[in-house]
Amino acid sequence: MTFDPQLEQVVRTALAEDLGAAGDLTAAAVVPEDAQAQAQIVAREDGVLSGVDAVTTTYALVDPRIEVTWHGQDGRSVTPGSVLATVRGPARGVLTGERVALNLLGRLSGVATATAELVHLVDGTGVGIADTRKTTPGLRALEKRAVLHGGGVNHRFGLHDAIMVKDNHIGFGGGLATVLRRLADQPRHMVTVEVEVDTLQQQLQVLQFDAERIARGLRPVCHAILLDNMTPGQVADGVRRARSHPAPLVVEVSGGVNRKTVRPLAEAGPDLISVGALTHSARCLDVGLDLAGPDLG
Repeated sequence: MTFDPQLEQVVRTALAEDLGAAGDLTAAAVVPEDAQAQAQIVAREDGVLSGVDAVTTTYALVDPRIEVTWHGQDGRSVTPGSVLATVRGPARGVLTGERVALNLLGRLSGVATATAELVHLVDGTGVGIADTRKTTPGLRALEKRAVLHGGGVNHRFGLHDAIMVKDNHIGFGGGLATVLRRLADQPRHMVTVEVEVDTLQQQLQVLQFDAERIARGLRPVCHAILLDNMTPGQVADGVRRARSHPAPLVVEVSGGVNRKTVRPLAEAGPDLISVGALTHSARCLDVGLDLAGPDLG
């Protein structure tokens, strides 16, 4: 079996944490070495499935003789009692891999479920629900994939793939005007630049800076603007300004986003709403492994 390198690293780290140097003492002590078993991974509540590859990889690394047969796929809606997969093979290995497999499946399905809830709430607005970098250390690639399974979209992966100027950058950089001039002096035509603003006055400053550059035949500095912690009314004003800008500009909204606020913010007309809670506060979906007893056939 060929493993995804990032996923394999996560799973190997999780297994090493669980097994230590001695391995599964309990399974070795009470389960015969030649015992075979089959089990079902079952959903205990409503949600959206994510983490199929994580479970399959876990069991393949524990014991390649274990077979995992999936009855659904990532992105599928599940209900209490839904049989997600059948696990069959050496009983010791089935038990040894159980917790790591379910931890990853529950975590990733929780992220997908949280994303799907917000995506549903903004249905019909055309606004994307995006993740952030507020991810579990070591699990970013998997959690961002789970956001996709929930119908969301991915923001930048890390500090290395886009320039995103936030309030602290502006503070340490000497103010917004100085930061914009620095960006203009260091053109990177292949790198997207987004600027976060806390007020509509700051947004106006960014728009005017680029409008003057465009009027002189120069490229704009900013490709996207983030309206942070603003009311729906303020967002609507900011969107109107951005749409009248002489260059295309993605409008993102973030801050204070929850189930009650996401629809009014979406109806204000931005392109994206980014939500850190998709990953930093998602509750694990309740999934379990139900043993079906010895495998007799």
